[in-house]
Amino acid sequence: MSKFLSDPKSVAIVGCPFRGGQAKLGVDHGPIHMVEAGLEQQLRDLGWEVRFDGHHQFEQISEENDPPIGKMKNPRFVSQVCKAVASVVSDHARRGQLPVVLGGDHSLAMGTIGGTLEVYPNACVIWVDAHADINTPETTESGNIHGMPVSFLLGIAGNEPEFAWVKPALRANRLVYIGLRDVDADEKRILRENGIKAFSMHEIDRHGIGKVVELALDAVNPNRDLPIHLSFDVDALDPTVAPSTGTPVRGGLTFREGHYICEAIHETGLLIALDLMEVNPGLADAESVRKTVSVGCSLVRAALGEALL
Repeated sequence: MSKFLSDPKSVAIVGCPFRGGQAKLGVDHGPIHMVEAGLEQQLRDLGWEVRFDGHHQFEQISEENDPPIGKMKNPRFVSQVCKAVASVVSDHARRGQLPVVLGGDHSLAMGTIGGTLEVYPNACVIWVDAHADINTPETTESGNIHGMPVSFLLGIAGNEPEFAWVKPALRANRLVYIGLRDVDADEKRILRENGIKAFSMHEIDRHGIGKVVELALDAVNPNRDLPIHLSFDVDALDPTVAPSTGTPVRGGLTFREGHYICEAIHETGLLIALDLMEVNPGLADAESVRKTVSVGCSLVRAALGEALL
C-alpha cells in the first residue's frame, strides 16, 4: 500500500522521445518501443489505473539557433524540453498519480526530479546508473548535458541563465547512487566535496545487493517515511543484460540485481515517481533491442509491484 499515492492507485506513463542531451541517434525511440511492447496493459494487469496520453512532442530548436553555451551542446533545446517535462510530472504528482517517465536520455532528470520536488519537496532520489551524471558545465569533457543533470538539481552547476528555471531543490543528503562504475575524476571530487553517498559495483560485490539497498535507504531515508523518486538508467545493468544503450560499461548489475532494487523500493510503499532512461533501439541488432526493451518494461513492472511469487 502506498503512503503517498491516491487510491485506487494510478500511474501516468510519460513518454519522452528525446535525445538532445547526447549525440547518439535512436534513444528518442526507446519510449515508443517500450509502449509498443505492451507496457500499458502490463501495468493494468498489476492492478494499476493507467493513463497514457501519447508520447510528448517536442519542438526541435534548429542547431543554428542553438549554438553551444560554453561547452554545453543543445542547451536551449534541452532546457525547453526539461522544463516542459517538469510541468507534466508535477501535474501528475499533484493528482496523486505516479509518473513513470520513459526516456530518452538522462538529461530529462532535470525535468522529472524537478517536477517531483515541486510537489514532494522532501523526496529523496535513488539514482541507479553506471555514471554519476554530476558533471558541471565547467567540468564536462563531452559537453553532453545527459552527464550534467544532477549538478543542476543540486544547484552546483554555476550561473547558467538558460537553466535558471531549475530550482536547486535537491539536497545532497537526499541523493544516493547505486551501481556506479564509470565516474570522471571531477565527478569523484564533486561527490566527496558534497558528501553524497554512492555505492559502486565494488560495494555491491562486497556486500550483496540486498545489503546495499538497505544501506542506500538508511543514507537518504533512515526512518522510511520520505517519498522516493527512483531514476533508473538501463546502462546500470551489464551490457550482456541490456546491450542496447548509448554508454554501456562492462561489469554492471545482473538482471536480478537490477530487479531487486526495483522490488525493494516498491516494498517500502514510498515510491512516488520512476524514470526509466537510455533505452536506445538504434544501437544494436534486433534481438539486442528486443532484450533491452523487455528488460526496461520488466524493471518498471518490478518497481510497480510485480513479484516473483
